[in-house]
Amino acid sequence: MKAADFEYVRVTSLAQAFEQLARRGESAQILAGGQSLMPMLNLRLATPGCLIDIGGLPGLRDIRHDGAMLHVGALVTHRQLQESALVSRLVPLLAQAVPHVAHLAIRNAGTLGGSLALADPAAEYPAVALALGATLVVQGAQGVRRIGADDFFQGLYQTARLPHEILVGVEFPVVTPAGRAHFSELARRRGDFAMVGLAAQFEIHEGVISRVRLAYLAVADRPVLAAGAMAALQGRAPDDEAVRAARSALAGDLDPPGDLQCDPATKRHLAGVLLTRAIEQMRQSA
Repeated sequence: MKAADFEYVRVTSLAQAFEQLARRGESAQILAGGQSLMPMLNLRLATPGCLIDIGGLPGLRDIRHDGAMLHVGALVTHRQLQESALVSRLVPLLAQAVPHVAHLAIRNAGTLGGSLALADPAAEYPAVALALGATLVVQGAQGVRRIGADDFFQGLYQTARLPHEILVGVEFPVVTPAGRAHFSELARRRGDFAMVGLAAQFEIHEGVISRVRLAYLAVADRPVLAAGAMAALQGRAPDDEAVRAARSALAGDLDPPGDLQCDPATKRHLAGVLLTRAIEQMRQSA
């Protein structure tokens, strides 16, 4: 199958992009790296009237450390993230997630902003952004808005970004000396969509978990915080009793649908397996 007919416009500035979005309305769609959009076009799961290519815009490929935040431009590719010393040192959870994204050729083209804006519930970066409490920066002709990851993802391929806005960057909190990161997912083959994945960010003080964020992917129509499991771990040592308490609470956090890869019961079991692995890894590094 081939894509339906559409117009193609390559813009050279954000102002041009906003002008095109205003002129064409909801029939327009932004093209960044095309990692997910191009297959959707070919399968006619997406049928935009116009593609607005922002891939050549200056200033959206920067990775910049600014105080307690690491700012990553929306057009930064997966490969750039993987090779960035700043990302590895300051936001290790993001660095851990990158190798799980698709395959090498796709990581050379796909972008951070494209993945987040698409909001595929089985994608890695939305869960990472949620686990870190990242801020997503969107811009339109009227100005800039900053949206917390907790509020950004609103459903299957649905976000808080308005049709006339473009995701221009992400602000990730820099890890503290007490921080511990863990990312893992289970897939049938390397590069396949995950059956279940977990992005976990901990802080440990004097052997006790003082802060924890557990964000699951591929278990709902958006990334999900496991609030019950987080509460069960808060203020406890990462021992076997904590693992049992967290896994028990996790049963009330997740209600995954079945899919072509596995049924709901299997997803719940795998989610518990990943939680156990995350706590055990964190215990070893504490």
